[in-house]
Amino acid sequence: MAAEARPLRLLALHGYRQSARRLRQRTGALRKALRGRAELLPIDAPHPVSSAAAQDDPDGDDPPRGWWFSGPGTFEASEAAAAPEGLEESLSAVAAALAEQGPFDGLLGFSQGAALAAMVCALRARGDPRFPVAFAVLVAGFASRAPAHGHFYRDPIGLPTLHVVGDTDAVIAASLSMELARCFVEPVVLTHPGGHFIPAAAAQKKAYLEFLERFRPGQGQAKPSGIGEVSERSV
Repeated sequence: MAAEARPLRLLALHGYRQSARRLRQRTGALRKALRGRAELLPIDAPHPVSSAAAQDDPDGDDPPRGWWFSGPGTFEASEAAAAPEGLEESLSAVAAALAEQGPFDGLLGFSQGAALAAMVCALRARGDPRFPVAFAVLVAGFASRAPAHGHFYRDPIGLPTLHVVGDTDAVIAASLSMELARCFVEPVVLTHPGGHFIPAAAAQKKAYLEFLERFRPGQGQAKPSGIGEVSERSV
């Protein structure tokens, strides 16, 4: 009998004003759903965030952290920041985690972490050797509005992605997440009726497993062009 394929390993990137610990707490149901198929390994963003700063997590965290700022110590996803700060340090932190804690198969990002993961996907698709990942799961993601970040979305991003979109997300509007999905060559979109969280009910579990199965060792490469979405919404 052939040995069972090892679980996929996903580097997990938390949202703004959160942390690796908080992401681990909030993905308990997802980690249970993926048991034996995939493992999530969260890391902390490099930048501390003031407790009075803009929110992605209204409950706060200790210590809260962020991947980049749209202004001095603040962040707003919809802001076209003229001078964003901190992104290069975060890209270096992701590269270091991939090198030191790897190998990893893919990424999972939530909110600002999903936005960062999309940037990593863009760099990987261009052949950047610092980011050896094959796919990403982007939950409540968005494309940065900062002109300095526009180059990440200049060309269609040719890395497989699953975009998880909450129809009633009041922090990252569904339209922003759909806009990010359109930056990819062949996005798979999963919509759910909830808000700003990582869903893991039966319907979402099925979609996660179907997407991840494409990358399990021994399963071959991603499906060819033409794969349908897992929801009725078009990108």
